[in-house]
Amino acid sequence: MEAGSIYKNGTYARANPTWDREDSSWKAAQILKILERNQIRPRTVCDIGCGAGGVLKHLHDAMDGGSGFVGYEVSPYAFGLCQEHEGERLKFFLGDFLGEKGAFYDLILGIDLLEHLEDYFQFLREIRSRSTYKVFHVPLELFALAAMSRSFLPGQRKRSGHLHFFTKDILLQTFQELDYEVLDSFYTPGFQVGSRRSWTDRVLSVPRRVLFPLGRDATVRFFGGYSLLVLAR
Repeated sequence: MEAGSIYKNGTYARANPTWDREDSSWKAAQILKILERNQIRPRTVCDIGCGAGGVLKHLHDAMDGGSGFVGYEVSPYAFGLCQEHEGERLKFFLGDFLGEKGAFYDLILGIDLLEHLEDYFQFLREIRSRSTYKVFHVPLELFALAAMSRSFLPGQRKRSGHLHFFTKDILLQTFQELDYEVLDSFYTPGFQVGSRRSWTDRVLSVPRRVLFPLGRDATVRFFGGYSLLVLAR
């Protein structure tokens, strides 16, 4: 079975009925933060794999009224959730962005996307010339405690459809190998959001919070719980 079929046949929707729309405002805030830090004010924004459309809706509401927003989603279920957000400056399309030849944007978003793609290398090659800037948000799930667990990574693969697992160094090396210029990046505390946190997350939240200010990279590499937000061109 093709991995991407779980988003089209309802398998992913049954396991994730809200499509994590409750995290949308938090994710949008991280994107706005990295754009503001680098004084980037895009006029056209495209969110690839936009899910329920909540992130794009929050960006639409927060950014300048002259900006236009487009979202692409391959799941009919998630696309249906997007419809309530549509407006004059916010449009959604059911289909694969890579099939839309010729479209160019100031900013492309790939938020919690790369880990779901069978061939994320080819995806990154194909979108590199399709926008001036890109923002990626990628969970860093390859950490020491995860490697010691027999269930965590297989569970993420089964429940969340994650086909690839990253560290910060692997992710940044990938961008370098594909000739992306990384302009900025920072960790985001994903373990603090979401309604489906496990008891393990609740226990590990203590060392994650306490040790992170003392040694960010070491804390993430050992305890996990963080994602990396990357601004590139």
